[in-house]
Formats: sequence, structure tokens, C-alpha cells
Amino acid sequence: MSAPLADRSEFADWIGRSSERRDALTPRLAAEFEATLAPHLARVDGAALGAHWLLAPDVAPMRDLGGDGHPRTGLFLPKLPYPRRMWAGGELVFRAPLRVGDEVVKTSVVEDIAFKSGASGPLGFVTMRHTYTVGATRAIEERQDLVYRPPPAPGAAAARPQPAKTETAEIMRAWDIATDPVMLARYSMATFNGHRIHYDAPYATGVEGYAGLVVHGPMLATLMLNVAADALGATPRRFRYRGLAAVICGTPFRAEARRGVGEAIETRIVTGDGVVAMAGVVEPG
Repeated sequence: MSAPLADRSEFADWIGRSSERRDALTPRLAAEFEATLAPHLARVDGAALGAHWLLAPDVAPMRDLGGDGHPRTGLFLPKLPYPRRMWAGGELVFRAPLRVGDEVVKTSVVEDIAFKSGASGPLGFVTMRHTYTVGATRAIEERQDLVYRPPPAPGAAAARPQPAKTETAEIMRAWDIATDPVMLARYSMATFNGHRIHYDAPYATGVEGYAGLVVHGPMLATLMLNVAADALGATPRRFRYRGLAAVICGTPFRAEARRGVGEAIETRIVTGDGVVAMAGVVEPG
């Protein structure tokens, strides 16, 4: 029996809540980021694209962590009745480059909370708005989409995503990428991400029902953003993306940039068996 659909009105007091944190894109943080993802980073003005996700994470003492390794809900994010939390997608608008050494103010606002029924049961969605400001300059604006799901039924088989349809659009760039547990651990440490699906295989498979360790959503988005920026030869103005399926650690995949409509570039993560795990669109500046 699936969990009931929650009532949005019960969480209305969360909408509009905001916080402000300060952090610095230190040389060490930038070097860790590049060492983890190189050579799959574009050469652009300023720090490597995606490095903003290193900054001002949610920091909680061990006593305030949930069973999944994240800070428990109700502290930084609303306590929805569905425990499985995933990064579902979002949008970035680049207005000025971040540079190594910048002191950054990150402002976060809970913009919306919604509930829907999906094929696997009820889903909760939280929309966050983040801005990254350096001095008087708003450098990056971000929409972050989080999805909450009930736990899998005991013994339930994981959904098998279908391979993508054959594409005819011109491939501008394609990077073949392999991950391993060390790469995932280094990214988790750089971003202070304690989610156990990225490093605790028994938890990822036995509790959350994945086929293995899960590659981070923001890591996949970073690779998509960078392959598109490499094709453009510059930082884009806007990047929209959506997660479609989990990528399991050790599964080969490709980050692609394809020619889109007009000047836009379509970018995606495609696994070795043809499943599109994440898709997005990049608009040039």
C-alpha cells in the first residue's frame, strides 16, 4: 500500500524561509575540485564551472544527521513525510565569473513545496532559490529542485529506464567518463555531502534500493555544463537540467553536447546501454 499524498498547506510556513551563509572559494577547494574532475572541465574565465556547489553547504553536528547521512529534515529543509531525498534538477544563470579566492555570500530561499502522484507513488518537491554574490556583484542565480520519495517496498525491483531514441543532432563534444568509489568519496568530501548512497554500498542497495553506489546529481550536472561550455568556448548564460535516472558508480557513461535549436546546445548524460540519465539545455551568453 503506497503512502498517502501529503497536504501542501501543512508546510506553508516553510515557504519564504531564507538563510545567508558566507564562504570562500579557497585555492585548496578549487584544486580538490579540479583534481577530482579533470580532465573533464572546460577552460573558461574564472574558476571551473560547477565549483559554486562546493560553497556554503548545510553543516550540522553528527547528532543532527538523519539515517541517510544528510542533516535531518526540519533543520535546513522541510520535514516532508517521504524520507528518500534526491537532487532532481534545476537551473543556473551566470552573470559574472567566480574566481579562486572570492569571498561569496550564498542566500537561500524555500520558494515552493508541492506534492504529486508518480508511477512509483507519492512524491514531494521542494524548490530552492540560491544566489551567490561577490561584493556587490550577483555572480550566479540558481534554482534547485529536490524530490522526496517513500522508501522502496521490501523486495521491490528497481525501475529499469528505457534506452533513448536514436538522435540525429550533431554531436559537438563527447567525453567518455568512468567513476569509481574514490572519485565519489572525493566529491562528497569536497562538497561536504554526507548522503550515504554515494559511499555506503550496503545502505545504497539494501535501504534505498539502488543497484550500487550512486553518482552525485551535481557531479553529473557539472560534467554536462562543462562539456557544453567546452563546445561553446565560453561560460554560458543559462543552464537548465533535469535528472531522469540514477547513474551507478562503475557504469561507463558519456557527457555529450549536441547542437540544439538556434544557438542553444543540448547536453546530456548517456550510460553505456543508451539510457539518458540527465538532460539539459545550455544558452550562450
